[in-house]
Formats: sequence, structure tokens, C-alpha cells
Amino acid sequence: MTQGWLQIAAFLVALTALTPLVGAYLARVLRGERVLLSPVLGPLERLSYRALRVRPDEEQDWKAYARSIVAFSLLSWLALYLLLRTQGAQPFNPGGFGSGPWDLSFNTASSFVTNTNWQYYGGETTLSYFVQMAGLTVQNFVSAAVGIAALAATIRGFAARSSASLGNFWSDLVRIVLYVLLPASLLAALVLVSQGVVQTLDGSTVVRTLAGGTQTLALGPVASQEAIKELGTNGGGFFNVNSAYPFENPSALTNMLELLLILAVPAGLTSAFGRMIGNRRQGWALYAAMMAMFVLAVAVVYAAEQHGSPAQHHAGALTAAVEGSTGGNMEGKEQRFGIAESSLWTAVTTVTSCGAVNAALGALTGVGGLVPLTSMGTGEVVFGGVGSGLYYMLLFVLLTVFIAGLMVGRTPEFLGKKIEAREVKLVLAGVLLTPLLVLLATGWAVASPHGTQSIFNAGPQGFSESLYAYMSQANNNGSAFAGYTGFVQPRPPGNAGAHAYDFATLLGGVTMLLARFLPMVAALAVAGSLARKRIAPAGAGTFRADSPTFVVLLIGVVAIVAALTFFPALLLGPVVQGLTDQLF
Repeated sequence: MTQGWLQIAAFLVALTALTPLVGAYLARVLRGERVLLSPVLGPLERLSYRALRVRPDEEQDWKAYARSIVAFSLLSWLALYLLLRTQGAQPFNPGGFGSGPWDLSFNTASSFVTNTNWQYYGGETTLSYFVQMAGLTVQNFVSAAVGIAALAATIRGFAARSSASLGNFWSDLVRIVLYVLLPASLLAALVLVSQGVVQTLDGSTVVRTLAGGTQTLALGPVASQEAIKELGTNGGGFFNVNSAYPFENPSALTNMLELLLILAVPAGLTSAFGRMIGNRRQGWALYAAMMAMFVLAVAVVYAAEQHGSPAQHHAGALTAAVEGSTGGNMEGKEQRFGIAESSLWTAVTTVTSCGAVNAALGALTGVGGLVPLTSMGTGEVVFGGVGSGLYYMLLFVLLTVFIAGLMVGRTPEFLGKKIEAREVKLVLAGVLLTPLLVLLATGWAVASPHGTQSIFNAGPQGFSESLYAYMSQANNNGSAFAGYTGFVQPRPPGNAGAHAYDFATLLGGVTMLLARFLPMVAALAVAGSLARKRIAPAGAGTFRADSPTFVVLLIGVVAIVAALTFFPALLLGPVVQGLTDQLF
């Protein structure tokens, strides 16, 4: 167990050391400054502007910026849906797969455009290489870029001095893709290929097993999708079992590399925020708050999985393991990762909006399963998705400042700008919309016969499946407790005779779309309102938002809001599961 804690500690040190370096580069990109890659990519950047027919120096207010995001995302959704519906007529389809059901296509298009990557299907048995590359991988790039662009506009609003401008969405989109996501993904893909991740256009291959039989192994252009899947906190796997599969994640080394890819940009953006507002202490304060909550999540899930569940102890299922050298709950986990790296992965991918998995989340102990649900219940503000996590956290920062102002009887301020009624109303809308969608969708799903047909397990585990499904989709995460079903494929590989459950696919798709764009627009509206305000100099009574006191208060506000919202629902699922000695 000591070795596991050392692995986790080494990862935390590496992430902290990487954060200011990534943040400095991201700040230069988002400010439109020249970077190391400018001589190489500058001509392609200018060509992109001409192709889009936009002027990168043309400023937009928050409404124009939001309209651009919605318009671009709508076009992306239509393009991806068209690709999914015409799969049988496309090239690079060695399996000869036809299109899946229309409602599955609706759910998948909504999923990848919103950076959720929720998957009711197995990629290797359902989708062609062309759809994986031209559809899903492209959306992995641009949906991540949309989130970072929305954050860039939000930061400009916080830092502006009596200006309505938040920048230009099209310029931000192009620069983020060209200077951040594309080169980093290319480098990461090459490293992954060198470590054994598959990258080929050949069809499946038949191999002879050690037992003397034969097995068909699916192949494909995996590494190119794997790199941006992690870097953009997307999470959608090329294969059904995602990063638990050796062709996506072969070893402990690639496991740690992919974990760093997931957190590099969300953590680096806290440093970029500090640089862009001219107060690096503020960026480190946000990093400290996020890191404190992240460390707690890792510690709880690791300790819970190392101990095992009451049901396993009651059944004597852990006796041999405890007496041996491994110990703990290894159900649903890969031997090459063990409990420590599986627990770390679980925490990393659920504090961010990355739904990648390297272990079966449904096989976690009750307390272990409580951690990913709680992490998503915070709104994934503990680093969160690329861009989306930080702008959501900034809404909590304003809420915390407002509460602190009420406590001391002063007008709340942040970065020298007064937080007034309009901003507070927008903040509450942004903070509460996602939890409201989660609870409404989950309640409808467990109360409706159309929803219960998707549930596999009984008792608290079955409720946890439903709660996790809509918690994951509403928070644009994409991971799942195994068992919640929305797609039936009777003769895989291929979609012949396949059908989807309309209720699960349509409700999930709508939930993903609303929960992605409504809070994003609310954050932009807050930024637009703050951008027009004058900055007042700090006085003796100003409550500093970059102090340890503020960090503690911010953590408390995030925890209290999450607890008040989801504690009753969590009691019905993972908490009961963690207390009972029965297996469901």
C-alpha cells in the first residue's frame, strides 16, 4: 500500500511542476501573442481565417460570442449526425458496418459535440474507421477548443476595464486547435504508438492464443484518437472497454502519461488565469482549492478500494487477498495497474469531464463509488473539463465572494469589481442548472417504465446506475456504471438487427446539450456584465480572494452546495451500498 501512495504522490508532484509551464504557454496563446510554433503554424492560421471569412481582430461582446459558439456547435452536431447516418456508404469501413439506429446517432452526436463522449455502444463493433476519425476525433478537438475559448472570453470579461469586448470566438477556436491541441496530441500519439498503442487502417486480425485456440482482435487508428481523447478531457474510447484495453493503454507508464494528459490543460489554465488577470497568486489560490479537493477524492477512493466492501468481507472474498501481497478489492481492475493507479484514474477522470476508464466503476465498493459521484456532483469544478471546469469554478468564486460580503456587511468585490444583483442571479442560474437537470432526469428515469428497462441491477446498485448515468451526462463526463443500457446489439460486430431504447438515448442527448450550453452562456453573461464595470482600487477592508482563508471558504461553499443538492440521492445509492453486507 505504501508503494501506491508513493505513486500517487509522484503524480501530484509532476502535475504541480507542469502547471506553471503549461499555464505560461496557454496564456500567450489566448492573448494572441507569438509563440514558438508561430513561424510554422502562422501561415495555416491565416489561411484558416480566410477560409472561415472572419477577421480575427474583430471584437465580440458576450452575446455575439455566445451566438458564435452555439452556431458552430449546431453545425458540428449536424455534420456528425450526417456522418453517423451514412456510415454504410463511407470508406475505411473494413467491417462493412451499416449505420446504427437514429436515436443512438442522436445521442452520440450530442455526446461528442458537448465534450461528453457518453457511449451506449462499443466502438470496435459499431463504428467504421472513417466515422471514428472524421467524426469523433474531429469533435474531440473542436469541442475541447470550444470549452477553452469560452473560458478565455470569461477571463477577458473578469480582467476588462470598462469594455464590452470578450475577444473573437473564431480566432480563439483556430489558435487553440492549432497551437495547443494539435501539436500536443501529435506528440502524445507518437509516444503512445512507441509504447504499443495501435495505429493502423487494417481490419481485425486473428491470433492464436496460448491455450491453442484462436481469437479475433479488432484494430484501428487508435493512438491518434487516444491522445486527444485524454488531452481534451473527452474520454470516449475507440474500444468498448476504453483505457482498460491494452491497445489503448498498454502499461503502467502509458497509464501515468495519459493521466497527466488529462489534467495538464485544466490545471494549466489556473496558472493562465492568474497571468491573464495580472495576479498569479489568484491562479495559485484556485489551484490550491482544486488540488485539496482532488487529493481528498484520491485518498478516499484508494483507501476504500484497498479495504474492500462489507459484503466482500462478509463473504470471505478478501481473505486470501489480505493474507497475500495484494489485498483489497481487485474486482473489475487490471493487474497491470493495480488498486493505486485504478483509484487515481477514477478520481482524475471524474474531477474532470473525461469519461475514460481503466477499471469497471460499477465494481467499486460503495464508498469508492461515492467518490466519482460526489466529484461530478460538485459540477466538476475540481480542475474539470478543459475550460469548462475553470469557468464553472469562477461562478463558485463569485458566489463565495457574495456570501463573504454578506457575512461582513460589505459590498462583495472580485478583482476590484462589485458583484451586484445581476451577477448573482446569473451565477445562481449557472451553478444550479446542471444539478436540476441531473435530479429531474434521474427521477424521471427511475419512476418511468420506459426508464427502468435500462437498469440492470436491483436495489441501491440499480439506483446508482441511473443516478450515475444522468450525473455523468449532465456534467459532460461520459463515464458510466456498467449495467445502464441504451443500445441492444444482437449480432455484433455490426448493427444488423440492433435497436436503441428511445427513452434513455433521447433523454440523455437532450440533457447533455442543455447542461453543456446553458451554464456556458450563463458564464459568458456574467463575464459580459463584469466587463463593463470599472475597477476600483483595493482598500483596507477588501476581502482578498487569493488568501488561504478564501481558499478554505471556497472549498466549503463548493462542498455545501454539492451536499445540499445531492446528499439525499447519494444516500439511496452508494451510501446504502457501502453500509450493507449484501451483494446486489
